[in-house]
Parts: sequence; C-alpha cells; structure tokens
Amino acid sequence: MRGGGSAEARAVQGDTLSAQGGAPDLLVLKVGGSLVSDKRADDGIDAAALAGYARQIAALVRARPGRVVFVAGGGAFGHGAVRELRPDDPFTALELTRATFTVKWAWVDALRGAGVAAMPLQVAALAWDRRPAGRVGDADPRTVGAGTGEEVQADRTVLRKVLAAGAVPVLSGDCVLAADGRLRILGSDHVPGLLLGAGFGRVRIVTLTDVAGVLADGPDGTEVVPFVDPDAPDAAHDLVWESASWDTSDAMHGKLRALTSHARRGGECLILRGDPDGTDLTHLLAPLTDWPPTLPHTLITRRTPAGAATYP
Repeated sequence: MRGGGSAEARAVQGDTLSAQGGAPDLLVLKVGGSLVSDKRADDGIDAAALAGYARQIAALVRARPGRVVFVAGGGAFGHGAVRELRPDDPFTALELTRATFTVKWAWVDALRGAGVAAMPLQVAALAWDRRPAGRVGDADPRTVGAGTGEEVQADRTVLRKVLAAGAVPVLSGDCVLAADGRLRILGSDHVPGLLLGAGFGRVRIVTLTDVAGVLADGPDGTEVVPFVDPDAPDAAHDLVWESASWDTSDAMHGKLRALTSHARRGGECLILRGDPDGTDLTHLLAPLTDWPPTLPHTLITRRTPAGAATYP
C-alpha cells in the first residue's frame, strides 16, 4: 500500500460529499469472484458461499421484482482464462466466454434454488466495442482500464424483457467483438456500465468484495474512505496497494477505474464487504440516508451542486 492514515482518508473524502440519494430505480449488484473462489487458481467455486449470497439476492429480487440485475465476478474461472491469452490469436479471449458461462450457470442454479427466476445472459451476444482491439495486449483488462463503458454499445432488448418478467438477469465479464474483428475483454467490473444511459432511471451499482471499501490504513486495516470523487480519484488510487500478478482485473485499482467511470456517467456506485452468512441486503434498495449508520462503505458518485444537501 502507498500512503495511508486518517489525513489521507480525509483528503480523499473532501469537504463536500455526494448528494443525498433517493432509492434506486435499478440496482446492479456485483458479487466479486474473490468471495466465492480462490482467484489464484484456474477453476473452483465455493458452493456454500454461493448459496449464502443467492439467498440474500433472492430477497432483493422478491422485494423489488424487475429492478435487480446481478453481475457475477469471474473468480478463479475468469482469471484463469485471461491468464492464458495467446498473442498470435485474435480470438484468444473467447475462452473467457466459456469460463464465465460456467460461473453464471452456477449462480443461476443457486438463485433458482433460493426460489427466484434467473436467466444467464451472454454479454458477447449483447454488446460490441466501437474501438479496434489492436494488439492482443489491448484486450488485457489492465490496459482496457477506465472508459470502456463509454465505448461499448449494447442491445438491452432481451435484458429488459427478463426484468419485465420479474426475473433477475445474470451477467458476467466476457469478450466482445471490437471494430477490427478481434475480441476485446470486458471485465465484470465494467459490465454494470451497460445499464447506464439506457432509460433505467437512477442506477445504483453495488460491488460486494472482500474488504469494506477503499481502505486508508492498509490491506488489514479498518479505516474505510467514505467517499471518492469520480472527477478526482487519484488520492484514492494512492491509498490502494499494488495488486498481485495473478489478479488480471487489477484488484481495487481496477474496481476504482471502472466505478469512477460509471459514476461520471451518472451511476451511484458503492463498495462494501460481502458476507455469505449475512441475513439482509434490502438496505441496498433504500435511500442512503436510511442505511444502517454503522455500515462501512465507500461511495463513488458526483459531488453535490452548491447549496444542496450532503451525505452523510
């Protein structure tokens, strides 16, 4: 980790926080792969953890049918596929489609077991990238980075119909066809961007991961940065430690790049710690002012206009 401590956390927070948010019109919930698998491996998934999170997600779907989209982190399967990119094959990223469908199917099975209808949707069939992929290296999530959402186009017709049926669409990271006929990776952190600017109203993007938010005091710390300005995220990046070489999504740096991009496009983005044994996530559907006051989280959204109410 670079930097740290209360002074830096306050510098990241700034003196004017995000506007008090109302309830979202659409909740896009992503469960990070690290919560259900060991990303250092090439495969494997924790069925018990999956079932625990599925119960919580099912409660959200029942509380707000047609207003919840689920995004599965690739975990061991997704990271294992991306570590095998071959520079001589313009379709090398296709392996990610197979890997993440395995993950999506596991989630669909768990969600159906929890009593809700769920439909796996393949991002490769819904979206395409207006940019050329160029070198295979450009397909690496580390080099795709921020701004991916702005360049990816999507047809959301089937997704809307799944929501209208009261079911939960299950998405994941995938490869997408680029302008030069090559495949480019769209990591799961960037997938929620497909729901922005599409007439869904107020979109809240929540990422559950293995830490309670952006930490100001190291990987084993407890001080959570409450707010990151998406227009000035450098101070937050300075607090984040370097990601491991096996983490192809660039860990918290990658999440920050994706979420600040989503926030600049109008998303209300939050990072929280996930718990498979938790009993209630329904606060995710409520205004931020109604959340449990002791719940740590990092909020990433546009700052308040002058004179407007602030959070918290």
